[in-house]
Amino acid sequence: MNESNALERNSVLSPRTNNDLPGFLRTWWIAVRPFSFPASAVPVAFGTAAAAATGGAEINWGHFLLALFGMMMLQGAANIINDIYDFSKGIDREVYPVSGAVVRHLITPDQAKRGALLLIVCGSLIGLYLSFAAAWQVLIIGMAGIATGIFYSTAPFGLKYRALGDCSVFLAFGILGSLGAWVVQTGEMSWVPVVWAIPQSLLIIAILHANNWRDIAGDSAGGFTTVASLLGDEGSARYYSFLLFSPFALIVALMTGPRFVGLLPPLPHAFVLTFLALPLALRLTRKASRRHTNDSAEADFVALDGATAQLSLVFGLLTIAALLISRWVN
Repeated sequence: MNESNALERNSVLSPRTNNDLPGFLRTWWIAVRPFSFPASAVPVAFGTAAAAATGGAEINWGHFLLALFGMMMLQGAANIINDIYDFSKGIDREVYPVSGAVVRHLITPDQAKRGALLLIVCGSLIGLYLSFAAAWQVLIIGMAGIATGIFYSTAPFGLKYRALGDCSVFLAFGILGSLGAWVVQTGEMSWVPVVWAIPQSLLIIAILHANNWRDIAGDSAGGFTTVASLLGDEGSARYYSFLLFSPFALIVALMTGPRFVGLLPPLPHAFVLTFLALPLALRLTRKASRRHTNDSAEADFVALDGATAQLSLVFGLLTIAALLISRWVN
């Protein structure tokens, strides 16, 4: 850990007076980790745009905003729960730039549990409303997402500790987010938002993997298994590159393949816009490759999950723009 991170660690974990504690909003901003919200917000926006561009839906903006806020609330709850259990199991005791509020001693685990419960209740109420106002299938999709988010860290499954975290975020924040938003707008189930969401979902996995890659030593010492710990440092580097570059290959495949097979509509040609994000992916892999060279490179590696979330956001916005352009052109 470089000097700036060490200073940050010492400052946030040192005894504080009431006067120098961070404000209420800042504390909970840290707790819910909004830097990761593209993982939930982008799939909802993507599924909504796909419903308008391909599903023939007229966007209900009220339902879209409710679905968006509901997903972000549930992700914020999942982030807090993950922070609680990582801290309680002793595998998250170091403070990193993107750490949560429990490890920073800004809130207690009990306070964090109450905050997570409040977010789950609010997000669930939104989902319940949408299941009545839009389509009953929203309830099933929402329940699957909530269960995945809760059992990601908690007993009896603890999915993230059994190398199932990657599959969990792929499902909950990628596929289900896009499908749920599609159903909210169209009232019908479809494979289109599921398959089309796969490239973005891989980048969501990349956010988690960047975090787990950084935490290999701590997770292994705690007796927990992640995909990163199974692969090791070099294997994780290759897996990270795959997660960053395979979405671009899939975009090409989904633009061209369905035109010959015909099982699904092809991605619109406007999806070539997504290649504007390719330089950012290249930049991140270069940062990752230099992780052991000096203190500055080590600091970049520590913050790689936040930087990967930025790539996910850029890529996701480009896919949404491509869908909107295709609708306008048609």
